[in-house]
Amino acid sequence: MKLAQNFYDIFYATTQKYHETDDVDAIVANPYEKGTIEHTMFAKNWIDAVQWHLEDIIRDPNIDPLAALALKRRIDRSNQDRTDMVEEIDTYFREKYSDVTPRPDATINTESPAWALDRLSILALKIFHMAAEVSRADASPEHKEKCEAKLNILLQQQADLTTAIDTLLDDIAAGIKYMKVYRQMKMYNDPATNPVLYKK
Repeated sequence: MKLAQNFYDIFYATTQKYHETDDVDAIVANPYEKGTIEHTMFAKNWIDAVQWHLEDIIRDPNIDPLAALALKRRIDRSNQDRTDMVEEIDTYFREKYSDVTPRPDATINTESPAWALDRLSILALKIFHMAAEVSRADASPEHKEKCEAKLNILLQQQADLTTAIDTLLDDIAAGIKYMKVYRQMKMYNDPATNPVLYKK
């Protein structure tokens, strides 16, 4: 079964759902059953969609400095939530393939399945927003042409990435590849390892 395209479809549909309100503070009901991987994928892309727009807002040259600081702190919390969710997804895959015995010549991939899916979630956002630029009513023909060329590249990237993720999952299932779950060690978030915090 090819999972990556199914997950991409969830990511893209979630991005569309976000834009029904286009509000970083909107509350959404996750349409998938709690405890399922689909529920996690929806929540993952929702975090990414909100953060995408927080990153837009904070780049307003006229933003109030205090508001910008509050937004920066919110983006930091969002990044941590995103990392935690990626680790949750990797735990899911590790448990899913826990009965697989890697072959003696099995190799590890440069990134885990969940971090590859993280890139796929961001790619869904890029594709949605680049498509919006192609159809933007107030944009020049030159702008639309440039954005259409970029969109075509993004769509090819999406096809390549979904194929690569499915190949990785197939290889893990077959014991050709094996995976490890490395917990992220973000030192700047930890009062015990950030010198600005522990020296206070």
